[in-house]
Amino acid sequence: MTWQVMAAGTGTRYRRRMQTPAFGPLLKSWRTTRRVSQLGLALDAGVSARHLSYVETGKARPSRDMVARLADTLELPLRERNSLLVAAGFAPRYSETALVMPALSSVNRAIDLMLRQQEPYPAFVLNRHWDILHANEAARRVTGVVMGGKGVKHRNMLRQIFDPDDLRPAVANWEEVAGDLIRHLHEAVAANPSDDTLAALLDEALAYPGVPARWRHRDLDDAPAPLLTTVLRRGPDEFRFFSTITSFATPRDVTLEEIRIECCFPDNDATIKACARLNTL
Repeated sequence: MTWQVMAAGTGTRYRRRMQTPAFGPLLKSWRTTRRVSQLGLALDAGVSARHLSYVETGKARPSRDMVARLADTLELPLRERNSLLVAAGFAPRYSETALVMPALSSVNRAIDLMLRQQEPYPAFVLNRHWDILHANEAARRVTGVVMGGKGVKHRNMLRQIFDPDDLRPAVANWEEVAGDLIRHLHEAVAANPSDDTLAALLDEALAYPGVPARWRHRDLDDAPAPLLTTVLRRGPDEFRFFSTITSFATPRDVTLEEIRIECCFPDNDATIKACARLNTL
């Protein structure tokens, strides 16, 4: 990413050499998504309602401090806070560091420790698009059994669950699991309107065969079950797991904010014994 420095009366502004969305429409999009009126946002952020109106229509430009206050009030993810800053002509505030970089070595050690501690039960490291970044050996052992020794087709959990040529046939309660994932995906798309990848994932998931037509519309009255059990089965082998999600508290890096660690726990004694047996092979 390259930046062109521009002189400004109250500080340094930056302009990307590639096209960026205008600040006003981007802010309005987020305000609409969060269901906040222009006046309500101005009051909550402690800014002038008139000035905010001018900013949204492009008649005025926000200061860096104003952008930060608006982002705080709207509770935007770090990636979207960077997008607002760029749209306003400023450099991003939050870094996006690859997990392999030395700066995140301590984080990698913590992730490795969590994956190892979860043995002999599966654990996965996912990003915001459900891509599987890492998995422990237990995840590979269980997947190998229910896939009949074949490897998975995709490195994305959504695609694994929805593609009939991947893990989907092994999910005994597929409609329950897939329906829960679709609900989460609808919520993610609604909460992140500028994320084209999430929207494309939703369209892709809905396009797979056997997906109920009713899933195409977000059901605001569909309350999630307090606990979802995933049942994996192939022949006489069956595993029943429920999952917990762990994320990093108060991250200051985009990558860390978007990482989730999913740990699977056995839902019955048979799964405990099956996982213990696999661990000895």
